[in-house]
Order: sequence, then structure tokens, then C-alpha cells
Amino acid sequence: MSKLSLIVGLGNPGSEYAQTRHNAGFWFVERLADQYGIILKADPKYKGISGRGNIEGQDIRLLLPTTFMNLSGQSVVPFAKFYQIKPEEMLIAHDELDMNPGVIRLKTGGGHGGHNGLRDIVPHTGPNFHRLRIGIGHPGSKERVSGHVLSKAPGSEQTLIDDAIHHALGQIKLLVNGEIQQAMNQINAYKA
Repeated sequence: MSKLSLIVGLGNPGSEYAQTRHNAGFWFVERLADQYGIILKADPKYKGISGRGNIEGQDIRLLLPTTFMNLSGQSVVPFAKFYQIKPEEMLIAHDELDMNPGVIRLKTGGGHGGHNGLRDIVPHTGPNFHRLRIGIGHPGSKERVSGHVLSKAPGSEQTLIDDAIHHALGQIKLLVNGEIQQAMNQINAYKA
């Protein structure tokens, strides 16, 4: 049972993307930082914004890559390597097209599932990290995916996403202490 050392949120940098669905991973980490008073600051060496603090008794690093989503590995991989963080000590929060807004799931391992951020990380770390998958819904056709992830969710959907993130934040003690199965049971049972 590995405890977490690093929590990463995936998204796109810049104010024009801040409120878009693809940034759901950022939202999770930003709220976590707020909840525990962790200051996030520019970390150009690792192409990201990072912070470090005590979360429920554990020394945890937070990272938001400032590369674009499809280049997330350029930030996550060297950061984890430098701080000697093993994949199983890492949680990556990201948006998930295949789940509706208000659905949130914790899983360990697996492929990239077509997610461009994970696609850039998995080849370098292997698949054994934990993923917090935040449902944003699917637009119905492949051609519309790009526009969907890069646009703002309507208010009702955004509320569902926010509530799901809030629920996951409530399980953070289990997560950081490596009680992944219990955290999974709690998070995955969530119903909006």
C-alpha cells in the first residue's frame, strides 16, 4: 500500500481555457490547494505550477502542467523523476468524456483511454498510477469532441462536475494515506 506523494491535475494553461471542460483536473488540484492552504507557484524548470504541503498528515506535492494537454508528460515525467516519485505514489486527475457530468471514478492502472494528456505520460511512467476521472460527458460524435472539451459546460453541468469534485475532495484523507480501495469504494459510489 503506497501512500501518495504527488497529485497532478491535467488541463490547458491560460485564462482562455480556465473554465473549459478539459481543465477539470486543474479544478480538482486548485480546490485541494485552497482547502489545505498550499501555495501554487510557477515552476518553469518542470513546465508547470507546483506546490507542496501537508495534507492530512502527509507531505504532498501538487503539480499543474503548463504545457498544453497533449504534452503533459514533458512536465509530469521529469518532475516525478527528480523527486523520485514512483507511479503508484501518483494520482492524476483528468476530465473523462466517457462519463456524464456528476460521475467521478477512481481507478488504478490501465491505458490512456484516448485521453491526450495520459497518452503523453503512460509511455514514460508505465500505467500503474492512480487516476481520478471526472465526467464531462460526450458530445455524441468524434468530430465534436475537440470543441466539446475546449468549451465551457452549461451551468447545470458545471454544478454536477463541481459537486462530484467536492465529493472526491471529501475522501482525500483515505487517498493520501494510501487507502486506495476504501477511497475507490467511496468515490465510485457517488451519485449526483
